[in-house]
Amino acid sequence: MNVVDFLAIGDITTDAFIRLKEANISCDIDHRNCTISMRFADKIPYEFVEIAKAVGNSPNAAVSAARLGLTSALVSNVGNDQNGKDCIETLRSNGVLADFVSTQKDKVTNYHYVLWYLDERTILVKHEAYDYVLPSSFAAKWVYLSSLAENSLEYHHAIADYISKSPQTKLVFQPGTYQMRLGVEKIASLYKQSEIFFCNVEEAERILNISGRSPRELLTEMQKLGPKIIVITDGPKGAYALHENTAWFMPIYPDPKPPYERTGCGDAFASTFTTAIALGKTIEEALMWAPVNPMSVVQYIGAQRGLLTRSELESLLEKAPSSYKPQPI
Repeated sequence: MNVVDFLAIGDITTDAFIRLKEANISCDIDHRNCTISMRFADKIPYEFVEIAKAVGNSPNAAVSAARLGLTSALVSNVGNDQNGKDCIETLRSNGVLADFVSTQKDKVTNYHYVLWYLDERTILVKHEAYDYVLPSSFAAKWVYLSSLAENSLEYHHAIADYISKSPQTKLVFQPGTYQMRLGVEKIASLYKQSEIFFCNVEEAERILNISGRSPRELLTEMQKLGPKIIVITDGPKGAYALHENTAWFMPIYPDPKPPYERTGCGDAFASTFTTAIALGKTIEEALMWAPVNPMSVVQYIGAQRGLLTRSELESLLEKAPSSYKPQPI
């Protein structure tokens, strides 16, 4: 059996990006908890629609890892429709092994709508209730787990069981919306077995059911759940990481121009950090790698078009300012 470097597990979808012309944004005083509104019972103009196939947290990570030089595969499900066939073909065209993508004849492939306004987006999601089953045989150095549908609790337990019985495999966990709604207790074993854990500041507060804490405190509280390396991102403000008793702050890589569209930033960051660790880089080096891909991704529509090759990423690192480095906190 061939051992893949990076095996991503999670739902796959097609995103329809709808570029809005008119909307209102309101936020709290600290620019968090923002909402978007449009006129009710009216015709809302939009500029254009662009379709991105074979996307989602885990597919995005799989493409990122492949582009950076790892052997990469995806475990996912599609329906027996043209959308599903297109998603599989798109994965393969991006260098991702699609042998573990199951086609379920009585289901349809996920399709999401992205309401895109200014440089941010609100995504209307619907995860089909697939019959989640792990492949009968596979081997991976790293398993990267992210967003799944609401009927997948037992599937999470099967993944945790596989990890516990596979000492050669390291788990990376980037929880999606449903996984956070489950709460920590129902999938505690996944938190405990995670080699690397990723979320953003708002998600950390939701997972831990706390608010008003500093990023350093959030890292410490998350560490109590079991992950060895915790990384918490904070959008344009940068990112924070903790391993054992050492914590760092990492600034963003300088944007060449204002972001065009931010979908996939977190996936690009997490997958690039993981790939660097998989390639033998230190945590400090991985923190240097991770923000470069999001900088590129936000210059394009969708989560994958701007993903870099390793040579492109390393070239940009050579051009980074001297201030671009991890800072102990």
